[in-house]
Amino acid sequence: MSGEALAKVGNRKLEIENLIAGALEHCELCPRRCGINRTIGRVGYCRAGCTVQIFRYGSHPGEEPPISGTRGSGAIFFSRCTLRCVYCQNYPWSQEGCGETYAVEELAGIFSALRAEGCHNWNLVSPTSWLPMIVSALERARGTGQNLPVVYNTSGFERVETVRAMAGKADVYLTDLRYASSEAAARGSDAAAYLDCARAALLEMWRQAGPLVVDADGVAVRGVICRLLILPGLAHEACASLEWLAKQVGPKLALSVMAQYTPTYRAIGQVPWSRAITRAEYDVVCRTVERLGFTEGWIQDFGAAPGSTLAGFNMPPCRKME
Repeated sequence: MSGEALAKVGNRKLEIENLIAGALEHCELCPRRCGINRTIGRVGYCRAGCTVQIFRYGSHPGEEPPISGTRGSGAIFFSRCTLRCVYCQNYPWSQEGCGETYAVEELAGIFSALRAEGCHNWNLVSPTSWLPMIVSALERARGTGQNLPVVYNTSGFERVETVRAMAGKADVYLTDLRYASSEAAARGSDAAAYLDCARAALLEMWRQAGPLVVDADGVAVRGVICRLLILPGLAHEACASLEWLAKQVGPKLALSVMAQYTPTYRAIGQVPWSRAITRAEYDVVCRTVERLGFTEGWIQDFGAAPGSTLAGFNMPPCRKME
């Protein structure tokens, strides 16, 4: 590689590294790339400021089995979101901004407390808007000799550059792939760019972390889990996403197919969001999973209440770490 080419690679790497560090002065963390200066009180689409907001944190038993394990996932539910889903069940903190503020050192203390509680990991739920502070807090926690696998728990609406900047900082990616068309993404989440961004981000996650790997106790230590929430009237899009995943990633990707959709928030009275999914919609997605040969992951039972246990669907346990 020529000196000029090496310089370009080096400059690009520096840009990626600075994306998170400089986000408060010029925020382009998510695909909306608002470019606002958060240090002077301005806010962009997600309305995140300079101090982390958290709705709640603690041991969480309701994630996929390798994430929750036997002692719970150390989940931190961050306020604010880069999407505005009409059916959001977490709208009090994701869209209305409920939550308390925490300084970086306090967030580092939360990491320490979750580890002391015996949680298997640090599970960052909707972290994108707060990455500068999260990365600093993780460095503080690890600087005192504390460490747990970091779960990057996201809607999937990510800039690939931001995901790339998290290389070496995130161990497990728990990501959604919710839509297969820009039209549905615009109607459901005010994010017409969702499809291209989520697919590109998932490929970068896979490049970094690869197949799900668990320890001797079945707890995730690295890898990717892709969640597909079956949405009313959009089962065909879940199937299209499965087709894309099978072709671009392969059937060893761990899937979490979720049937728990419940109309809430602004979905009430809006077609098609105002109804639960049908058995026919559920069945067509299940058949597609089987036909494409996916062998890792879980499919939620039809009619399961939100937060209920994910049930295995003719799938073996995820492979153990060698």
